[in-house]
Amino acid sequence: MKEKLIALLSGVLFGLGLGLSQMIDRDRVLGFLDVTGAWDSTLLFVLGGAVTVTVIAFRFVLQLPHPIFADAFNLPSKKDIDKPLVIGAAIFGIGWGIAGYCPGPSITALVLGIWNPILFVVAFIIGSLAFKNFSVK
Repeated sequence: MKEKLIALLSGVLFGLGLGLSQMIDRDRVLGFLDVTGAWDSTLLFVLGGAVTVTVIAFRFVLQLPHPIFADAFNLPSKKDIDKPLVIGAAIFGIGWGIAGYCPGPSITALVLGIWNPILFVVAFIIGSLAFKNFSVK
């Protein structure tokens, strides 16, 4: 139960950060991605802040024997860059560039009461289910 509560609190904190940094505003995100037009550089500061905190915090956190509310860290063991990774990253990037959303901000943006994030989340769920049911294993 503690792990679920921590996950919920982490998700709420992450969502608040997304809202505060305006990562749930698809126009701001699309403006950031429009490097040849009216480029909006403000999200570069969000990215810089996130990377800085992660680089510093991970050095301390990963020295702990285990997380506070878990028995072990669940870190990825695969480190090679392969074709599925590159193709998946490209599809993710194209979708982000078209929609202006990625999964976390789109779920957070549902509170805005507009159709764009709703349509994105529905399409995301359909795409995820299609991949799960039709992918070659």
